[in-house]
Amino acid sequence: MTSHTFDLNSTWHLPATPEEVWAIIADVDMSWPNWWPRCSFAAPLVRTEARSNSQEDILKATTAYLNFKTSLGYTLTISVHPTTVVTPKEIAFDAGGHLEGTGRVTLSPDAKNEATRMDIEWRVRPTQRWMHLLTPIAAPAFTAAHALMMRQGEKGLVRALANGTPESIK
Repeated sequence: MTSHTFDLNSTWHLPATPEEVWAIIADVDMSWPNWWPRCSFAAPLVRTEARSNSQEDILKATTAYLNFKTSLGYTLTISVHPTTVVTPKEIAFDAGGHLEGTGRVTLSPDAKNEATRMDIEWRVRPTQRWMHLLTPIAAPAFTAAHALMMRQGEKGLVRALANGTPESIK
């Protein structure tokens, strides 16, 4: 059975500088569950030996296993492994688990460097049989569930930025 590939793009507008956003989204503990509602760790981080002690190299040596509980009631477990890290502008990922493919986050400052545009691109395909079977009729619902999950992530990140810490309350 041929798998459908989803190109899922989001743009978040954040009231902080790219450096402030980067400090939260690219921390070496990949603590997205601390600020992203309906996101949790599925397993402990896996970290291989980093080439150096730099944030970039530590991130590239790290894989996070995350659960995302969708508004449709199912949970996706996704591994996220950074492959490219350019502080504080870009991070690219390989994704595995229930969705396989790639992702990229790009940060751009506004004209006054007081706010940040965060562009998020995922190119993934489902690996679960039930998703393969339902995709021909359920693709719009899957895409809508993703969009809602991303809006929740944006709101969580805005709260974390307002609190000045990645450990903000969800």
